[in-house]
Amino acid sequence: MLISARRTSLLALSLAAAFALAGPAQAAKPAKASAAPAKTAAPQEPVELTLSHQLEESRTSRLQEVVDRFNGQQKAYKVVLVHRQGGAGNYHMNLALRDELSHFVNGKEPYRALFQVISESKEKIDTARLAPELRSGVTDGKGRLLGLPMAYSTPVLFYSKSAFRRAGLDPEAPPKTWWELQAVAGKLFDAGIKCPYTTSRPAWVHIDNLAARNNVETVGERGEMAFNGMMQVKHVALLNSWYKARYFHTFGGQNEADAHFASGECGMITTASDRFVTFRENKDLDVGVAPLPYYDDAYGAPRQALADGASLWVGPGHKAAEYKGVAKFVGFLMAPDMQVEIARSGGYLPLTAAAQAAAKGKLLKDDMRNIDVAQAQLGPVLPRTSVSKAAALTPVVSAINPVRLIIDEELEQVWSNKKPAKLALDNAVSRANAVLRSGAAARLAEAPAASKVR
Repeated sequence: MLISARRTSLLALSLAAAFALAGPAQAAKPAKASAAPAKTAAPQEPVELTLSHQLEESRTSRLQEVVDRFNGQQKAYKVVLVHRQGGAGNYHMNLALRDELSHFVNGKEPYRALFQVISESKEKIDTARLAPELRSGVTDGKGRLLGLPMAYSTPVLFYSKSAFRRAGLDPEAPPKTWWELQAVAGKLFDAGIKCPYTTSRPAWVHIDNLAARNNVETVGERGEMAFNGMMQVKHVALLNSWYKARYFHTFGGQNEADAHFASGECGMITTASDRFVTFRENKDLDVGVAPLPYYDDAYGAPRQALADGASLWVGPGHKAAEYKGVAKFVGFLMAPDMQVEIARSGGYLPLTAAAQAAAKGKLLKDDMRNIDVAQAQLGPVLPRTSVSKAAALTPVVSAINPVRLIIDEELEQVWSNKKPAKLALDNAVSRANAVLRSGAAARLAEAPAASKVR
């Protein structure tokens, strides 16, 4: 009995010990099974960056393709296009067109310098690689980048090869000088071409770039307007003689003439090199591209043409994280492969030597025709031999919208035979200087441009 009782006690102790050891582990299992699943962190929304612009519909769609590519290759930032009205507004980035550039350079529109944004973001972007001829006009006195010359071009001569053949002209031998262009225009007219020659943006082509190509100035030693010299007077008088002879037709002060050439109405046009992309959309138009004509009797001619176009400016007052996204977008735009795409789709000049080389290697020869001609007009950079060095590489007259409008008005007086060339240019210079002295240019610049055609 005693042995039996001991056995019973030992068995009880053994069971108790077994339950004591097993109990906690078994109790833990149900608790683990019934526990709520661990919470996963919600995906972080991308930082939204606004990019404002005033582009026409076709160019807006091309810009949207660039933005979509940036948004698709990373998830931290999302760039959103906004079509702005009036001033730059409170946007992260603003795409300034040619006639808006002076608003930023002269301080009318507030901005944050691009070199500061890049430096503070710690992004590795070597802006020193930008071609020097494209930096002009968007840098400060120390050569530091204020904005990005995103979509630049130079003025060139486009011509219809089929119109040349119709007139018995060699389609591979476009005119090099203005005198040669006069002879070609006469033959086109005799062959029944009702609009032998036209131009877009006359102030840019026939004032600023006329001076640059022929080694004369548009401003004086004190910075005053001085685009009424002998060269300019001779040129406008020549254009007027063509106008009277129906060799030369005008359609407006902006890009209105582009549509008339694109439709096959005109035989030749001087306009921005990037317009090649638009012109070749007409499959019936066999387009040739040639450098902007010059005067072979001008000392030192031909010199460089002037590059300008749409530039990217960063808005002030935003967060550091947002500026970092802006810097990433700028780095994306400057990458050689992206520059190739921008050159292909928009016809613009690649920004760096590496991008230029990549474009030559990847684009078809036909895609490069306008870019090759436009690029050749920019370099090598030659020193100017006359007084004002500041205006050597950047448009001065056409970049100031009120002054451009004055020139357009005075040239219309010439075409309508109400004023001779010298009187019209003298009046334009006098009016322009009066506007600049009074400070009215800043106020007038706030008004919408006479034409929104781009």
